[in-house]
Amino acid sequence: MTPPPIRYGARPCSLVVCRGCCCGDARKNPGTDHDAQLARLRAAAAASGGRLLVRTSDCLGPCAQANIVVVQPSTEGRRRGGRAAWIGFTLDDDCLDDILAWTEAGGPGIAPPPATLALQLVDPPKN
Repeated sequence: MTPPPIRYGARPCSLVVCRGCCCGDARKNPGTDHDAQLARLRAAAAASGGRLLVRTSDCLGPCAQANIVVVQPSTEGRRRGGRAAWIGFTLDDDCLDDILAWTEAGGPGIAPPPATLALQLVDPPKN
């Protein structure tokens, strides 16, 4: 499925990459190149023609499931009922492949997550 065209004032699908106390910490997950992961996501956003945004955040909360990436729906995805999806254990290239494929297909509200990624969905912290 082709994602909808970007409209003026419309927000694209975005990724919030946790880089707080545990996520992105080589002491917690020493087998993961955290800097390379973030660089790959930023490169994909740069190549997306404005269809994907990537930003980092301080600690998002579910530290036991580090690394956390939140996939936020686009304006159109939200209009169609999509909500932010919290993905835990984003520690390898396969997971990043799934995240990028999902966002390329439109993300929450536009396309379902890949089955393997659906297994990594975690609950956001309760405020």
